[in-house]
Parts: sequence; C-alpha cells; structure tokens
Amino acid sequence: MGGSGIAHFNSTDAYAQIVPPQLGNAKGWVYASGVAELLIAATLIPRRTRRISAFACIALLIGVFPANVYAAVNGGYKMLGPPFNEPAVAWARLPLQVVFIWMARLLAKPCRRFPSR
Repeated sequence: MGGSGIAHFNSTDAYAQIVPPQLGNAKGWVYASGVAELLIAATLIPRRTRRISAFACIALLIGVFPANVYAAVNGGYKMLGPPFNEPAVAWARLPLQVVFIWMARLLAKPCRRFPSR
C-alpha cells in the first residue's frame, strides 16, 4: 500500500491513463487513491488500528478494480512499458486483486497468539 501510494504521486500521469473516463477528473482520482493508500499503509502498522485499516484496504481494492478492468479491456498498462503494456498482463492482474483482498482479510482477523490490546 505504501509503495503504491507513493507511486501515485511520482507517476500521476501514468496512473491517470487507467482511470475510466466516465469518472471524470483522472488526476483527482489518482491523488485521492494515493492518499488513501498512504493512510491505509500507516494505519496497518499499529495493532489497534490494523483491523479497521485492513477493511479500508479491502474497500479500496474493490474501489480501484474498475481501473484494472479498464486497463485490461483497453490493451494493458501502456504507461509501464514492456512487458506490462501487454493485454495478457492486465488480464492476469485481475485475479491477483482477489489475492490482495484475501491478504487484507487475513490482516483483519484477530490474532489468537498475539491478541490486540
């Protein structure tokens, strides 16, 4: 989350290319999702905020899914260059989103061995 959040500010134009045009202000969405990713990353660290942050992460991953679908339908992540600009890579990224959601869900579960305080 943290690395991706930073990348939203370092490569705003590249990320803007995968925002579906129906959403309007692409750069605004890129900045907003970058801020959200940085906040989630910071709040995943402390144990007492980890659960709510993990659910926020799941919501964000679901929220940005249309951008990944848009990239797949429109020929890949062209802004990243080879091999990521290949449509097959963008299509392969879609099920990977499910893995990320599953990982965030694992973080949301209370740990029996190390209970939260």
